[in-house]
Amino acid sequence: MVSLEDLLLCYGPVPAGCSPGPAQPFSGVTIDSRRCRPGDLFVALPGEHRDGHDFVEEAFAKGCRVALARADRFPVERCVRLAARVFRWQGDSWTCSGPEDSRVTVVLVPDTLDGLQRLAARHRKRFQPLVIGITGSVGKSTTKETVAAVLSRGFRTLKSVASYNNEIGLPLTLLDLRPEHEVVVLEMGTYGPGEIHLLTQIARPQIGVVTNVSHSHLERMGTLECIAQAKSELPASLPEDGLALLNGDEPLVRGMAGVTRAPVRYFGTGADCHVRAVEVHSLGLEGIAFTAETEGEQRPLRCALIGRHSVYSALPAVALGRRLGLSWEAIEAGLQDPGARLRLLPIAGPRGSLLIDDTYNASPFSCRAALELLAELPGRHIAVLGDMLELGPYEESGHREVGRLAAPVVSLLVLLGPRSRWIADGAVAQGFPEDRIYSASDHEDAARWLFERLQPGDVVLVKGSRAMEMERVIDALRRRL
Repeated sequence: MVSLEDLLLCYGPVPAGCSPGPAQPFSGVTIDSRRCRPGDLFVALPGEHRDGHDFVEEAFAKGCRVALARADRFPVERCVRLAARVFRWQGDSWTCSGPEDSRVTVVLVPDTLDGLQRLAARHRKRFQPLVIGITGSVGKSTTKETVAAVLSRGFRTLKSVASYNNEIGLPLTLLDLRPEHEVVVLEMGTYGPGEIHLLTQIARPQIGVVTNVSHSHLERMGTLECIAQAKSELPASLPEDGLALLNGDEPLVRGMAGVTRAPVRYFGTGADCHVRAVEVHSLGLEGIAFTAETEGEQRPLRCALIGRHSVYSALPAVALGRRLGLSWEAIEAGLQDPGARLRLLPIAGPRGSLLIDDTYNASPFSCRAALELLAELPGRHIAVLGDMLELGPYEESGHREVGRLAAPVVSLLVLLGPRSRWIADGAVAQGFPEDRIYSASDHEDAARWLFERLQPGDVVLVKGSRAMEMERVIDALRRRL
């Protein structure tokens, strides 16, 4: 683990008169005072709604040993009240004050996020694991989970927790790196140019996986080409002896071969893909089956991920498993790990129904895949769909497209959010009866209307953008069991 001395050395040498004391490692590093444990480092980050600097005293009360704070947000008076040892980075050197035997220490720097990232980058350089970065508009979290599930069959593996895929989450993941870890699997997200480049400077991946480029975040980046350029920062960062693993079925991803120094291998279903899936079959709620072809080998495999589109999350795991010498048996065991499922989770619903929880996020691309799965399942099909956000100029047409796709699949359509009116318009344009569409005022209203119409054997897809909190519809239905 990292220590106070490591934190100070991220900026520069510590003068003899400012000794940080024994190099006692922190128990952990946290940005949430509610999760503080004795011996932790608390990093005070300013946020949109809350400022971590308001919770430094709470962190110390819970046993944190050191707080990293911004000098302009944590005045000297507070340090005095805490009787804290204070280290302050000024210009190009450290100054120190306060009692050397203080129970708590405050480290003041110009930017605490930068400090967290410096600390993570320094910690990463101590070890020599194989670091794998994964990015893409859709499916990167599922791909990360699947790759980690497979590689953990042969290697001690660290992976990003939940969606720790940004300039805060990735450093926190790397600070959990230990000498025993052989492989690190990191998800890398972006809202704009330069962000993935920053993450690669911290993590220094040797292998980069790009899943796809779609309309997610189009509102922020303007065009698909701009999204592709942002995602290409991952393969562009890779060393000459690394590996760029690219979705060969997507032209914008395939084009990223031109920006990397690393060898390139394509995965997909196309005949020229180095790692290829053929004979892909949906097994309904049991997952998918396909035959993997690579390096002249063929192997029939089963995977716990649901829906034929999930093969694009499975193939990178197959490719990396074989590259690192895992047996086919180990690879298939990882593919069948139910813990890799983040999306399309089947849950028992009221009145003998089945809920398909796909509330993780939504885009036209992922809605198409979810509706394709729904069409394959027995029973009456119902979709509860919320707004898809950050689609920019594709916003109206994307929602209308989802409505057109839903029309031949579902018997009832429940909609939530102002943009979902375009889903209704798209469905009606395809001949879907208007009296089978309900525009709910909120999550509880959606659950109430649907519950009154549920029948045994119904299959209900619930999906929408993360900010729509569509899991609240699932919760409201589950309360009616």
